[in-house]
Amino acid sequence: MLTVAGRLSDPLSLLTAVPLQFFSGDFITLAIAFFILAIVAALLGARGIAGLSMEIAKWLVLIFLVLAVVSLVL
Repeated sequence: MLTVAGRLSDPLSLLTAVPLQFFSGDFITLAIAFFILAIVAALLGARGIAGLSMEIAKWLVLIFLVLAVVSLVL
């Protein structure tokens, strides 16, 4: 329902055309990146950064698993 000028004639059609997705679903990719960062930081001797990166990776994997189970159930 586009007009000649390229604008939507129905303002509600814009809301239905755009999916409401806050995250792109790349939790497992981010978890792997933080895991690799933790390994590199541990090899370089930065224990604080390695520990923090590992905690972030652990939480991202848990979020990924919960969302995967929820999506399989629904």
